[in-house]
Amino acid sequence: MLINNNKILITGATAGIGKALTETFLKLDNQIIAVGRNKAKLKELSKLDKRIIPFKCDISNQKELNSLVSFIEEDHGDLNILINNAGVQYNYNFTHEQQLLQKVEHEINVNLLAPLKLITLLLPTLQLNSNSAIVNISSALAIVPKADAPVYCGTKAGIHVFSKSLRYQLDNVKIFEVIPSLVDTAMTTGRGKGKIHPQKLVDEFIKAFRKNK
Repeated sequence: MLINNNKILITGATAGIGKALTETFLKLDNQIIAVGRNKAKLKELSKLDKRIIPFKCDISNQKELNSLVSFIEEDHGDLNILINNAGVQYNYNFTHEQQLLQKVEHEINVNLLAPLKLITLLLPTLQLNSNSAIVNISSALAIVPKADAPVYCGTKAGIHVFSKSLRYQLDNVKIFEVIPSLVDTAMTTGRGKGKIHPQKLVDEFIKAFRKNK
């Protein structure tokens, strides 16, 4: 993969892994369509570089997702890399916690359905451009799940298997999956030990991305 002169859409771009991806790809001379829910954080992020194109979108909301896709199709038809990074994790026990449905639906919508929908809707655009790729951020929990996050683990397992299967179908769009261990982000505050910094993860990803791995 060529790692410069791309136009890259990154979901969850304002913090954690997404922000590290944004900053790294900027250093490599790319344009970034930064997607996030928080308008203030997007505005602050866009101050870093004029090559950042902010777009406020709750990817779990179908209407907002449709607006994002229309924005790409109408104004950014040269998009060639999609990075599905946004994610949410709730810790709970099905036998102890009441009224879980809202949490369950939110995790499924953000972690699994939204990436699949974005891929489905943006694939025609990606296929028109060279050096095209889809990057899905899954998790080691897709392979070795933990007891108190069953839905999160299930959604990441879905992304893991989906990425492997979609790779068999596509010839002109490469499919990459990033399977991080525990990363030091706001989502993992107070959870676990031995966390890796988001930038370290991104640095390792870039090495593999460059080599089509």
